Order: sequence, then structure tokens, then C-alpha cells
Amino acid sequence: MKRSIISCGICMSTKGFAEFKKESVLLEICQILKKTNAIEFGAFKLPSGKITPYYIDLRVISSFPDAFAKISEIIVEFIKNEIGLENFDRIAGIPTAGLPLSAVVAYNLKKPFLYVRQKRKLKGRERRVEGVLMPGNKVLLVDDLVTTGLSLKKSALAVRAEGGIVSDAFVLLDREEGGKDKLADINVNLHAVLGIRDVAQKLYELNVIGDDELKIILSQIRASKK
Repeated sequence: MKRSIISCGICMSTKGFAEFKKESVLLEICQILKKTNAIEFGAFKLPSGKITPYYIDLRVISSFPDAFAKISEIIVEFIKNEIGLENFDRIAGIPTAGLPLSAVVAYNLKKPFLYVRQKRKLKGRERRVEGVLMPGNKVLLVDDLVTTGLSLKKSALAVRAEGGIVSDAFVLLDREEGGKDKLADINVNLHAVLGIRDVAQKLYELNVIGDDELKIILSQIRASKK
């Protein structure tokens, strides 16, 4: 017999509650994307060099304290429930977009914080990983979003090169353009709160984007599979 949870006077299965929670989080995040104007359409060059017809700038969220607090709360809850605090010792942020959120999340989870430079510093300790990292420490990589997975892959390899263990990476949003597979190739599990497909559909339902914009996002996902 399935265990039940009572919420708002309604009895539902644990699976049903999880689906309800995901829908609630999806709505909250999409409302924040709308409020902060975080999504734009045009021609944009990503850090990987790839050209994309739409851009999601989650950096702007930190300029809206209430929205930033809500996103941080969602991330903390997700990491606790879906990854587990016992499965990592430290959190490593990915510059630059991932740093504000990852630092706050590390503080709220009471985990030591690191960050990974994209290039080795040519002075001082000449390290790519900044912060205290001991051999054998389990490190959770945290970024705002993932597209191809290249930045997260490089960061995972950098942490491993300095003695850390990386088995998991977290992002708020997966653009669903191959990042999960690229990380799986180096035995890193990608955990995302949401995928862009669900976000695009919800933004469409909220009249934030129209038919053309929805088609652009879905076409970009399909193109990345070829």
C-alpha cells in the first residue's frame, strides 16, 4: 500500500506530491524569469563558442533580492532531498555566473566553499581551485545552468587534478543540449531542478513567450541531438 501525504486537505501519494511540488517550483521559477527579464531572443555566443538563438541570463536574478532568496531556497531544498548532504564535503562554484548562487547555497548548507578558475592563475599558488581542498574531499559542482557541459567538465577535471572527488554536478536549469551526456562520459551525474523544455512550455502558458519563441527553443533542443 502506498504511503500518503496530506497537503491542503487533499490525500495524495508520495509520487503525486513530488509531481505537485515540481509543478509549483516550475511556476515559481518561470515567474522569476518573467520578473527579471532573464530570457532574450536573438543571436548570442556562448562561452563554448556555440551560437544560440536565445539566451538565459540568470546573473540578473541577484539584482532582485526576493527572487534571489527564493531561488536559493529552491536550490537548497533540491540538494538536500535529491543529492543528499552526506554525499559531498564541499561545494565548488563555477565562475562567473555560478558564483553568487553557489556561495549562498554553500553558506546555507554549512558546507565549505571553493571556486574553480577557468584558467590557471600564473602567480601566487598557481592553482585553478581556490579555497581549501584536501585529497579525497567529495566536491559538488554548482552552476546556474548547463548547455553543452564543457565548463562543468573542465571544472570537474580540474578538481580531480588537485585531489578532489567529483561524482555530482548541480544546475538550476538544463538547456538540454548535451551537457548531461558530456558529464556522464567522465562519470559525473548531472542534477537539474528543471529542463528548458518544461520551462519553455510554462512560459508559453503564461504568455511570456509566443509561438515563434517556443518553436525556437524546441528547435534548438532538437538540433543539438543531431
